[in-house]
Amino acid sequence: MNPSFLTLSPQGRTQTLEYVWVGAEAPAPPTLPTLVFLHEGLGSVALWRDFPARLCAALGMRGLVYSRFGYGASTPRPAGEALPPDYLEREATLVLPALLEALAIERPWLIGHSDGGSIALLAAIHDPKYLRGIVTIAPHYFVEEVCLAGIARARHAYEQGRLRERLARYHQDVDSAFYGWCNAWLAPQRRDWTIEAALKRITCPVLAIQGEADEYATLEQIKGIRRQAPQTQLCVLAQCGHAPHLQAPDAVCAAIRVFLQRPAGPADGDDPADGDDAADGESFRKDFLPPPRNP
Repeated sequence: MNPSFLTLSPQGRTQTLEYVWVGAEAPAPPTLPTLVFLHEGLGSVALWRDFPARLCAALGMRGLVYSRFGYGASTPRPAGEALPPDYLEREATLVLPALLEALAIERPWLIGHSDGGSIALLAAIHDPKYLRGIVTIAPHYFVEEVCLAGIARARHAYEQGRLRERLARYHQDVDSAFYGWCNAWLAPQRRDWTIEAALKRITCPVLAIQGEADEYATLEQIKGIRRQAPQTQLCVLAQCGHAPHLQAPDAVCAAIRVFLQRPAGPADGDDPADGDDAADGESFRKDFLPPPRNP
């Protein structure tokens, strides 16, 4: 994929974003709108691998994949500059709307992984009317010890192992990309971060996907989303870790295809926690849990 570049100034600083189009060449018709892919905390356009193209091909849709500022071939942050504590919120409420406006993308579906999944949630909280809906893969709506432990292991692998070498192929300034993410999450004040109460403001359709063996989170991350936004549909994948779209792409594509064909509205009043523990990981169909409804 040959990237294009777009210059934006959504936070008072002119920066260049790397992006690529995948899927259908022509703009998607209104019934099949654009998918916008939001990468993880150490991700980029290239680190999505072939998943965006694969999903768009399966759906017959067009997709936009971009690298956030400081990642991939987008403008790096200046040396030593930390990510602000509210970097996820800024991306969702400032950068993403500016990007969509600049590229004339109206009411997309957001497909976010990890940090990108949290950004998708925050975008839906901020202004759900400009979205068709969201797919949030391995998101975080609050901080868990398992997440902090996973990030600490990643820091060790970066400093003592070969993680830096592997990531350096994908980022203009790999140290800025890694330590921006790592230090933001391991900062003492981060432990209190949560968007739980705000999840109630999400009114668009939501599909939340997580691997049963996620190294960075428990299943409470997606169960809690459904408690607050009961229209949320859940997909739990057995023998799958923090990157379901790479570890089980067929199952993830199938879940998204089903979801886009029948995105649910708000539940009719049943307890959204009912059946949360029913997914035992035996199969995709058993694990795909639509929101409970009254008979």
